[in-house]
Amino acid sequence: MRVVFVHGACVRDGSWWWHRTAALLRERGVPSVAPALPSCGETGLPAGTGGPGLPEDVAAVRQVLLDSDEPTVVVAHSYGGIVTAEAAAGVGSVRHLVLVSSYLPEAGQSLSDFGDGGPAPFLDADPETGTFGVRPELLVETFLHDCDAEAQAQAADHLARQSVRVTGQPVGASAWQQVPTTYLVCTQDRGTPPHLQREFARRAGNTIELAAGHHPFLSHPATVRDVLLNL
Repeated sequence: MRVVFVHGACVRDGSWWWHRTAALLRERGVPSVAPALPSCGETGLPAGTGGPGLPEDVAAVRQVLLDSDEPTVVVAHSYGGIVTAEAAAGVGSVRHLVLVSSYLPEAGQSLSDFGDGGPAPFLDADPETGTFGVRPELLVETFLHDCDAEAQAQAADHLARQSVRVTGQPVGASAWQQVPTTYLVCTQDRGTPPHLQREFARRAGNTIELAAGHHPFLSHPATVRDVLLNL
């Protein structure tokens, strides 16, 4: 088994966000990889107006999934669920999807379909550049309040401006309808409210609730490892 981790919006270096859980999986002989998302500026092309969007993110993740025939668990975090819905569709090696505080879109839905029409207070959109990002002053209290001081201090270095185009671009498939899916509801999440997560989780075959904030793979890595090893 291998694990492919698809990170959320407005961050870069997925391997950093994933590193604590990845290290514990390695100890059990389970490798993992975290593809770069072009819309976050991770592949050399600038994010923003005219730059890569959701289709490029889907293609990047799909290529990683197709690179190996090894049985694969895809762990999609937050916006990563939008990417994974299309990227994992029809890939025979994908045995399970794990959605963490994430979205399970139907084909034709976009990220904007899950919002209330207004910008989240912890995000900052820049119409001139066509990007959005996390307000640094709200990063810890919104997303990392249950993490230790080391993770909180390092996380700011792994934020990214992301193309706002991804919020309105629809997915072309819904892999969670084809593949066994587990949803991890993070009950202390201040970014995606738990009641919304539970609504999203109704589309999954299995739901697990964790007393954790938005990034349980940083704050509770052993718990996330155990969930993955027991699928």
